[in-house]
Amino acid sequence: MDLGLSGRTALITGGDSGIGLATARMLLAEGARVIITDHDQAELDRAAASLASVDGQPVDGFSAESRLYAFAADITRPESIATLKEQVAAVGRLDILVNSAGITGATGAFHEIGDDGWEETLSVDLMGPVRVTRAFIDDLRYSGHGRLIFLTSENAVQPYPEEVPYDAAKAALLAVSKALSKQYGSDGLLVNCVSPAFIRTPMTDAMMAQRAEELGVSTLDAVESFLAEKRPNIELKRRGEPDEVASVITFLCSDRASFVTGSDYRVDAGSVAAIN
Repeated sequence: MDLGLSGRTALITGGDSGIGLATARMLLAEGARVIITDHDQAELDRAAASLASVDGQPVDGFSAESRLYAFAADITRPESIATLKEQVAAVGRLDILVNSAGITGATGAFHEIGDDGWEETLSVDLMGPVRVTRAFIDDLRYSGHGRLIFLTSENAVQPYPEEVPYDAAKAALLAVSKALSKQYGSDGLLVNCVSPAFIRTPMTDAMMAQRAEELGVSTLDAVESFLAEKRPNIELKRRGEPDEVASVITFLCSDRASFVTGSDYRVDAGSVAAIN
């Protein structure tokens, strides 16, 4: 199936691992030009090398002949995003932006989380996507194929009490996405969210490693107990895979989703208990 992505230019934040990396691989396979970004250039270079067999060309992150680029940026710093914008402009005008970067952030009882925990979580998980989107919004509006994707979470509509700052950030992104879909729909920019639940990523790996240590069990046992106790509505009784999320993102970036905007696509195996 031709998704109409050949020759399109996509920027993926959090592109060095997990869902971002899987999305980069799929977009490259569809013929897109892909720019991955995260804060660590060494990790980005390793990620780019892992994508080389898909791209079919030597990957150095900067070659004008390649369809794959890797530029480090800190989405909490406007000056770093400004530099990223210059680097992206040298590649070409952006058609697709996938905001995948995020952290678990501050966790624990609400009364124990101070301002520092809130500010760090919101700076990465909410203001990070806001800053990056603001920097590239005009490219997306006038590309003729504007696609803007926010990675939210089941937490946005089914908040968990030990993750309140993360809950708040992801719920806010749903509102941002809906508002932008209305504000820029007349420009042809399509804005959507994808909300995963418990995907096998470095973030959930770290969560499960910590849980295993706290309970004195294996990581596998930690995952099984987490599913039983914390995510009982995940009907498939397993963690999702990054490719299972990336396939939905790739669809939303494509010509096949030309009448889809202002929507939230859950990739959660039923984890959100409600219909709406």
